[in-house]
Amino acid sequence: MTARIYIRPIALGESPQSDDGEAVRLVGGLSVATRFAVIVRKTGKIVSRRVVGASGIAAALSGLPDALAEEGTRQWQALRRAHAPLVLGARTLRFDQPLVMGILNVTPDSFSDGGQFLDKPEAALDHAHAMLEAGAALIDVGGESTRPNAAAVWEGDEARRVVPVIERLAASGAAISIDSRRSTVIEAALAAGAHIVNDVSALRHDARTAEIVARSGAPVVLMHAPGNAEDLHADGDYADVVLDVFDGLRDRRDAALAAGIAREKILLDPGIGFGKTLAENLALVNALALFHALGQPLLFGASRKRMIGALSNEAPAHKRLGGSIMLAIQAAQAGAHVIRVHDVPETVQALHVWRGLRDAALTDFSQLDLSV
Repeated sequence: MTARIYIRPIALGESPQSDDGEAVRLVGGLSVATRFAVIVRKTGKIVSRRVVGASGIAAALSGLPDALAEEGTRQWQALRRAHAPLVLGARTLRFDQPLVMGILNVTPDSFSDGGQFLDKPEAALDHAHAMLEAGAALIDVGGESTRPNAAAVWEGDEARRVVPVIERLAASGAAISIDSRRSTVIEAALAAGAHIVNDVSALRHDARTAEIVARSGAPVVLMHAPGNAEDLHADGDYADVVLDVFDGLRDRRDAALAAGIAREKILLDPGIGFGKTLAENLALVNALALFHALGQPLLFGASRKRMIGALSNEAPAHKRLGGSIMLAIQAAQAGAHVIRVHDVPETVQALHVWRGLRDAALTDFSQLDLSV
């Protein structure tokens, strides 16, 4: 295994004025980092780790072999580079602040809301419109549960569930993503008016999907999951979960590029809850800012997930609102671009308050009084 480098933001600041000029705005957004770990790993083991401020990055990279220094420079540029907006038909998604993606499951067995909207198109549409009115930037429509041990779904049934809902949402002008890993479902959803493909298998489940996405020009979300195309939760064996997931997402990004998908159309998702233990999920949340070094917008989805119950006396899925909002704010603080949630009104309100705090931090009201 060749050596690999990672530039991880390890301290977040209050404002760009933080730390005497050592702070940088992550991906041109509202979050600020002041300290960075420059990590080199070889054969699965960390062989060096140097902590520096922004002004020390050049020196930290200068003593490394050329290939590592070049990759480190690319990562450093990616950490500071703002992402261009996504144009989705008549709608434009801008990445200068976190966007909320509302979850709409038309399934019988999703872990949180399974059966609530299955074969109930009016109820599904009412819920989608309520999420949009509450501030969701887009709606993620799914017809297959991807929870552990969920029953397999025939692609014809999956398409039958999602296509009518997507058609009617598209007619109303909503921005829509299709949460699927099957090429026939994705193709039908795009034809029905979906704008984004959200593939939890990162294009591994179905060989045709990459071709369909590339030909359509649609943006795609590539999510990390350790298992094979059939059981995404299997094989979660990590030497270092944060760096292993980073490498896995880099590999899937590069595979998408090789398939002809434009770089500006690729979003990445670390896959919270997919083949990871509680400790591993917590490590990924704490390290989320690292993934900006891959140079793609980040999607974060931890709404109502099992890790919240594990930390709160096994609270059932419908009683995990507080934990879901905490994780959403943590993701926003790390610079996540899209936050996928069930509870849109509450999350939007929390993000409005967070945004107010970030805006206020841009003005440093402290004054240095030299007369004292």
